[in-house]
Amino acid sequence: MSGYRSFVALGDSFTEGLNDPGTDGTFRGWADRVAERLAELDPEFRYANLAVRGKLIDQIVEHQVPRAVGMRPDLVSFCAGGNDLLRPGSDPDRMAKKLAGAVRDLRASGAEVLLFTGVDPRDTPIMRRARGTFAIFYMHVRSISELYGCRLVDQWSMQGLRDWRAWSDDRLHMNEEGHRMVAAKVCEVLGIGSDGDWRKAWPPRDRVDPRLKRREDMQWVREHLGPWVVRRLRGRSSGDDLDPKRPDLTTLRGV
Repeated sequence: MSGYRSFVALGDSFTEGLNDPGTDGTFRGWADRVAERLAELDPEFRYANLAVRGKLIDQIVEHQVPRAVGMRPDLVSFCAGGNDLLRPGSDPDRMAKKLAGAVRDLRASGAEVLLFTGVDPRDTPIMRRARGTFAIFYMHVRSISELYGCRLVDQWSMQGLRDWRAWSDDRLHMNEEGHRMVAAKVCEVLGIGSDGDWRKAWPPRDRVDPRLKRREDMQWVREHLGPWVVRRLRGRSSGDDLDPKRPDLTTLRGV
């Protein structure tokens, strides 16, 4: 027995599971993987995943946190802020205040709370320009975690996630291997053990022709970055009109 009989996952595309394909047309992701491990330890374990891609921290706090509080689970994961930090003029201090209030409410409901820092963006051509803003927010996350007695998953220190082989073609979402690594780290933080290891040592890669790299970068701009910018300019999100994939606490039997 793990001590966790119910788990509610909150957040955006990272927690929804993009781009880790599931077996039923939805995405699996690190949260589903952790829930499956918890279900192995307790057949009566129940799981809900309220995360929806593209959501900002204010939207998650407004819509997902109250639902989680009402469910009164043993464990709640909360990972948000990445979509906010990618926007010009984002304020990590204001975001941290919003996060702190949500964590306070979740902890008051009796739930144990799992928080996350993000991956160090220094190897990402566009996001590395905002590395200082990311770092400030994640320092706040560390402080909030300590203040409210939360468990913390530090992705910033996971060197294996800095390799592009842990990411999908859009360079914004982890692939199956990236989600597997995060799930292994979460299991370690929760003290539940798993068959996986998050300390990934990738084999050396062949040197990439700079001309090929430039063509790949231009293709990424056309297929991924451009559409993302257009959605933001139009005030749209990839998660508009989407519902959570697991809106209620249910067992994983038959999944």
